[in-house]
Amino acid sequence: MRSVLRGCGSYLPARILTNAELAAKVDTNDEWIVQRTGIRARHIAADDETTGTLGLKAAKAALADAGIPASEVDLIIVATATPDHTFPATATEIQAALDITQGAAFDLQAVCSGFVFALATADKFLTSGAAKTALVIGAETFSRILDWEDRATCVLFGDGAGAVVLRAEEGEGTLADRGVLTTHIRSDGRYMNKLYVDGGPGSTKTVGFLRMEGREVFKHAVVNLADTVRHTFEETGLTGADIDWFVPHQANRRIIDATAHKLGIDEDRVVVTVDKHGNTSAASIPLALAQAHMDGRIKPGQLVLIEAMGGGFTWGSALIRW
Repeated sequence: MRSVLRGCGSYLPARILTNAELAAKVDTNDEWIVQRTGIRARHIAADDETTGTLGLKAAKAALADAGIPASEVDLIIVATATPDHTFPATATEIQAALDITQGAAFDLQAVCSGFVFALATADKFLTSGAAKTALVIGAETFSRILDWEDRATCVLFGDGAGAVVLRAEEGEGTLADRGVLTTHIRSDGRYMNKLYVDGGPGSTKTVGFLRMEGREVFKHAVVNLADTVRHTFEETGLTGADIDWFVPHQANRRIIDATAHKLGIDEDRVVVTVDKHGNTSAASIPLALAQAHMDGRIKPGQLVLIEAMGGGFTWGSALIRW
């Protein structure tokens, strides 16, 4: 059994925050931000938008793209670090809004690696026969946990949501099969203080703000991301030259370029959206997938490699035949 990707969709808030606007609020400028991150703009959720409403719109777009009714979905996993409530899970809100009453819906928290972790989790459900059709959603409203006076972090993040529809289908058990071919996920909690939110209901009883040691995150990201993809190459016998599209987590253009270089993947086969979206955490990969799918870059049968690293540290990768 394979988890075959049948559709994808996305949603971005209408409000666009440019570097020039940020420069009017904090001590920064467009040149400084672009040079260090590659980011030129990001989307910011409106007051009446939530992680759940963003995720719902992305889910509806993915279902429409797949041509599959919501009534056939029996698993919903929402990857998010910015849920609407401490509980219930944002996934259950989306489940109810789609009028789905069967199966399971739950959130998964692995920060920027969340979508990869959620995809790997859904794949286990589908290939084991525990579910037939899954909605995997990455949705974030990171603007709500930013310290807008901290120029080192407030320039990096944005809001948005992306989703994919996966369906369990029989394959031949070879790399020629369509669907998720391999997944690798890792965590190492020793580095949690390098990228974290300084609050929570169990500690400070507050939401808190995002804090990050940028240089440390950059250093670990390039090494860890290349390492997890090497496991994929060792397992499959593939190399960077075999990958049709590399869709990495959109955190920083320098990390993206350095990782692609280490993996031997040409620049023209890398999907980049960080310049327009900023870092949307768990939403960044499905947003990038949806864009490359909608503009026709990713075609059926092509090999797509995704990877991400997030707070925790967490990191992982997945290889998909579209």
